[in-house]
Amino acid sequence: MKGRPPHRGSGAKRGPGGFAPRAGTGPRTSAKEAAQRAARNRGEDAGERSPWDDGAAIEAAPRPKRPPRAAAPKADAPRTVAKAAVARAPRAEAPPPAAGPTRREQRAAASATLASGVQTLTVAPDEAGMRIDRFLGARFPQLPFTRVQSIVRKGELRVDGKRAKPNDRLEPGSSVRVPPLKLEQPTDRPRSAAKVEGDAEFLRSLILYEDADMMILNKPFGLAVQGGSGTVRHVDGLLEALTGPDGQRPRLVHRLDKDTAGCLIVAKTRLAAATLAKSFRSRAARKIYWALVAGVPRTRQGRVSTYLVKDEPTDADARMRVAKHGDEGASHALTYYATVDQAAQKLAWLSLKPVTGRTHQLRAHAAHIGHPIVGDPKYFDVENWELPGGIQNRLHLLARRIVIPHPRTGQPVDVSAPLPPHMAQSWNLLGFDAARYDPIVEAPEA
Repeated sequence: MKGRPPHRGSGAKRGPGGFAPRAGTGPRTSAKEAAQRAARNRGEDAGERSPWDDGAAIEAAPRPKRPPRAAAPKADAPRTVAKAAVARAPRAEAPPPAAGPTRREQRAAASATLASGVQTLTVAPDEAGMRIDRFLGARFPQLPFTRVQSIVRKGELRVDGKRAKPNDRLEPGSSVRVPPLKLEQPTDRPRSAAKVEGDAEFLRSLILYEDADMMILNKPFGLAVQGGSGTVRHVDGLLEALTGPDGQRPRLVHRLDKDTAGCLIVAKTRLAAATLAKSFRSRAARKIYWALVAGVPRTRQGRVSTYLVKDEPTDADARMRVAKHGDEGASHALTYYATVDQAAQKLAWLSLKPVTGRTHQLRAHAAHIGHPIVGDPKYFDVENWELPGGIQNRLHLLARRIVIPHPRTGQPVDVSAPLPPHMAQSWNLLGFDAARYDPIVEAPEA
């Protein structure tokens, strides 16, 4: 067996195995020894310095000039010069971290990527609990909401490899596979500043409550909450006018039918939207509606418990019908009602408290008990019934009051909306007092 090559250093005697014996039992090289050896290599007196001196003292100490380097062979000149340049160059300070893209820039980038092909999105922590259709609409505002629903309904979206349903809720970190889509190219013409300001001023005139996290609007009759076929002006589009400098855009938390007036909650941040949405899902939000119905219920206070299903599953605004438990697509719906006042046996003022939140739930339940809401084009079907003079043929349904935990403090936010003009006219004509005690407050919560 060949021995080790001789050591190139000093001629110290080698111990077993060819290693030089160490003095003492301490570490082979201490921090102090390393500092002293470095100082000797620089030509400084190692005894005059401590490795723990602060930087100011080190910089103040004079340093002797280093001897000039020997010239390197020509063949190695480029490499040597490069190394010397690196050695002499002062260490550049790290540049400050570049500011990240705004949310508006992120949405624009996501839209551009979506137009080019399939992509996979990762659900952020503040998007946890969002419905899959709301998530896609928030990420790609260029897509009409009806198109979003169509994509989900056809199974083109996959969450963690599984086909998604419109009401599926997302978990943080989940992967959402988005198919390639053709998006309308954004116009180069910017929105009119006057129009943006006009939309913002209109929305501000509707505010019933506002703080840093949320606001509650008094949605007027006839204004859609979201866009659809032939719907150009809607709350979701108007909210673009309230986008902040950081790109944060107010978000819808729930929906009201186009012809239902009253309290509509809007979140100002994504985190507030997720928290408020959880309050609706957990039924921590309390809602009271007022309606004018045909006839007077025999039971002045009661509950309606049915299963509801859409007549046309593919139509987002289809008529709901009462179904049986177990029917495909049927969901349980529960509503409490109380008669507040009546006009002879012709009309009644009902206060309604929905426990569940199904599409057209209150309108379908009112028709189910034989007292449809006045002015309802979908569910009003009473033979030989004439609209009393002075009462407009408009849906008489108001989201009167909502109580919901604040998304940050958890304290209840309690807001009431006034009667819309056509309902105020009917109340005055029938002699109803809007300040009258509402017995639905005492109804159960489940």
